[in-house]
Amino acid sequence: MGKSVRRAAMATVHLVVAAAMCVGVYIFITVLLIAAIGTVAVVGCWLLPEAVLLIRRIAGAKRNLTALWTGREIPEAYTPMTGTLRERLRISVRDPGTLRDFRWMVAYYLYGALLALALPLWPLGLVVDGVWAGVLRRGPVVLPLIVKLADTEARWSTALLMPSPKARLARRVEELKETRADAIAAHEAELRRIERDLHDGAQANLVALSMRIGLAKRAYDRDPDAARRLLDDAQDQAEQALTELRQVVRGIHPPILTDRGLVGAVRALASSSGLTVGVEDGGLDAGTRAPAAVEAAAYFVVAESLTNVAKYSGADRAEVRLARTRRGLTVRVRDEGRGGADESAGSGLLGMRRRVAALDGTFDVTSPAGGPTVIDVELPCVW
Repeated sequence: MGKSVRRAAMATVHLVVAAAMCVGVYIFITVLLIAAIGTVAVVGCWLLPEAVLLIRRIAGAKRNLTALWTGREIPEAYTPMTGTLRERLRISVRDPGTLRDFRWMVAYYLYGALLALALPLWPLGLVVDGVWAGVLRRGPVVLPLIVKLADTEARWSTALLMPSPKARLARRVEELKETRADAIAAHEAELRRIERDLHDGAQANLVALSMRIGLAKRAYDRDPDAARRLLDDAQDQAEQALTELRQVVRGIHPPILTDRGLVGAVRALASSSGLTVGVEDGGLDAGTRAPAAVEAAAYFVVAESLTNVAKYSGADRAEVRLARTRRGLTVRVRDEGRGGADESAGSGLLGMRRRVAALDGTFDVTSPAGGPTVIDVELPCVW
């Protein structure tokens, strides 16, 4: 009985908020009519785009309210309201989301006041269910009807506010355009890094190596000892150049990923990070391998995150969790440092986000002041 009362109370709160929003929609129709009349009269045509933006905000608030009750997010798919007044007017009229929101508002006039049906059920439910459930130990029959009313209201709102397949496809195309731009930017940044490393490291060492060999050739006949010293220096220079080239290769695709897999590579990375790092493999055994691009992105995220922990967080411990999911691979890096991580501060977060976005993954950072800092990454792949 107590559980039914609590559930019915939560449903009533949902219906109260929905009814209050419905009253707001009643009031907003006046603004919408003024905008429509002004548009027809031309003098007030600037009102229509603003009214449509306001409709989007109201519909967004309703989506959030419905998601809180159902636990399922309702996506948005709108054409961005940008450009000149003429373009904004065209978007306001032609965007499929505008018609869908307007249709929801009209329907909401009818079903938004389901609270009127729920309130009379409370005294009846307390009496009937109090006897039926409290005394006779049977299941409640009246109070669950309030919950069903809330479920009905949420179900209708979900159906009316869910974007059409065409709108979702258009939104997906826009997201892919943004992802493609980020992938190109990340690729260009990676190429610049490789060029810089080659120019400042291996190339400089190879030039010095060539000069030392040339000097050794000239000194060979007149001063063999000096030539031998120059050749020794040249050998050291060649080894240093090889070391620089290996570092560049590791930056492109760490060989340890190929040899030991993601879990082994992350454990090696953790042991050499200078921190106390706990690593959980989350079901990734030696025989389970994600695609090479996914493993490389996950390794890069862990490496950059541990570098940030060592440099900026002030913490001496971190946790890394890798997990195989039905849709792909998840990575979580957590530290108990000072927090306050900012993507615009140049701490490598933007590079991680771009690399993950290039694989159509998700990248979330939670870093309140005082910590903890948690980086959650999901990389889709087929196992």
